Parts: sequence; structure tokens; C-alpha cells
Amino acid sequence: MKQNVVTVTLNPAIDQTIILNGITLGKVNIAQNFHKSSGGKGINVASCLADWGISANATGFLGKANINPFEILFQSKHIIDSFIRLEGETRVNIKLSDILKGETTDINLTGLKLTNDHFQELLKYLKNIVNEKSIVVLAGSVPEGLAADSYAQITKIVKKLGAWVLLDTSGKPLKESLSVKEKYLPNCIKPNQHELSQLAQKNLLTQDDILQFAKSLQEKGIENVVVSLGENGSLFINNKNALHAALPPIKAISSVGAGDALVAGLIAGFHGNLQFEQIARLAVAFSVAKLGHIGPHLPNIGEVKKYEEKVKVTLLK
Repeated sequence: MKQNVVTVTLNPAIDQTIILNGITLGKVNIAQNFHKSSGGKGINVASCLADWGISANATGFLGKANINPFEILFQSKHIIDSFIRLEGETRVNIKLSDILKGETTDINLTGLKLTNDHFQELLKYLKNIVNEKSIVVLAGSVPEGLAADSYAQITKIVKKLGAWVLLDTSGKPLKESLSVKEKYLPNCIKPNQHELSQLAQKNLLTQDDILQFAKSLQEKGIENVVVSLGENGSLFINNKNALHAALPPIKAISSVGAGDALVAGLIAGFHGNLQFEQIARLAVAFSVAKLGHIGPHLPNIGEVKKYEEKVKVTLLK
């Protein structure tokens, strides 16, 4: 499999997570705790991979005015910092984590306003660092100022260079990325159930509904389709197998970043050239292990492996 990992985060964020023992709307709520961490899907993926021992080259756009939390994270985890610095502030996302219900409410603010010139600078950089040994992770939303097909453009360029691409986005950017010639499709996508329903333009309510639509995407040329189902685990579909992998639900400190940890587990599995069932086990283990930690972090490798051993994998028809 490929050797070097590049993550692209067009719209990173500083995540401010407020821990509450229950939330009552319209009332004063007393926080139990507060955490602030660097975020954005690609950054979260790179951070979890670093905890597993895989170094990633992380790029995208960051505001100079509040750059410090990101630089501290990159330095502490030996993540290669290739972000383009812009004037202004990176957006702030507020996460209200209700430990009583085990739910997290997201309040996401708008990010930096980018231009096509900024985007072209990123494309030029990617052409210099991506090659046939690269795994490229494109993750998160597309910020104001960039076209909805930005990920589709990046995918085309890096696949021409021989890279293997995982895309984790939603809405129009996902739709645009799947409306291209087969040779420029991402190698893997990871929508959740809601995002897949948006793509299908209908509610996919049952596992069979989800599986049928995911298989149709795989048949169109996407080699691997992974659908996260929250506490119900995930579906993993390739041209040989359709699997369901899950662990019993655990009490979550925060569900923020669990999907990104799943992506990191997928990348770790593909990077290690594991069998498809092993990749499913590792991805679910990453995701569940992340639930016990605030911010883009995994527990030690031994603890993740204990989760991996307990993952139940079912072969689907």
C-alpha cells in the first residue's frame, strides 16, 4: 500500500467543548468542565494517526491571528505542518457535551473567506508533495469563497499523480466529487447515515436501504464505501464484501471527532495493508476509543488493540 499520508483540511476550527450534566434550553446551565483544542476533520485524522505512530503531512488554510493552538498540536505530535497561513482568524466551533444524555450539540461558526488564488496556491503545493506512494485524506466542509467542486478538483489532480484518496465530506461537495469520470473518483468515502441519505435524496432508514445505496456507489467505481451508523457501528463495502462492524456502546465523554477517528483507523488499516475485515475492526476500535477523550486524541496503542479484539464483524449478504 501507499507510504506517506497527506491530510487536507480546507475549513479547520478551534473546538471549544463545554461539558454539562444536562442542558435546559432557555435557562442558566452550569458547566462541569471546559476544553479547547485544535480541530477540523483532516487535523483530527492526522492527530489520531500520530497517536498510532503514523506521521502525516497536514495542509489546508489557517488564520494567523489564532494559530498558536494548532502549532502546539503539530509540534507535540510531530505532525508535518504544511498549512498556508492567511490573515484573520480560524473559525471557532462550540460543542455542548451533555454527559447525562451522552449527546453533543454542535454550534459551528463560519471560517476564513478564501479566494481562488488561495486555492490555486494549495493545488500547487499538493502537486509538489503528492506522488504514487501517497494516501490523501480530503476531509471536512468547503469554506466560503471556494467552489463546491473543490474536493473534486483536488481529487483529479492527486489521482493523476498516482495517489490513493479518501474523501470525508457531505452535501454538495460530496455530490460534486462523485459526479466525475470513474478514474477521478475517490477510492474511499465515509459518509454517515444522514449524509448518505442526503446524497440519495431519500431517507435511508434501514440497514438494507443503506447497504443497497452504498453498493450502488461501489458499483459505479468507488472501491470502498464506509457508512458510520453512530452507536450502531459502521458498514464497510468493497467489491468483495459487505460487513457490519460494531462494539457495544460505551459512556462517551464526547462524541466529537469519533467519525474522524474512524477515518484515521481506515487510513491506518490501508496504510498497513491489512485485510478488509481487519481494517473494519481497527476503524471501529479507533472510533470507540476516541469516545473517552476530549479533543483529537486516542488512548495508548494497547488500549486501542483491546477494543479491536472485541469488535464484532458480521458478513452481510
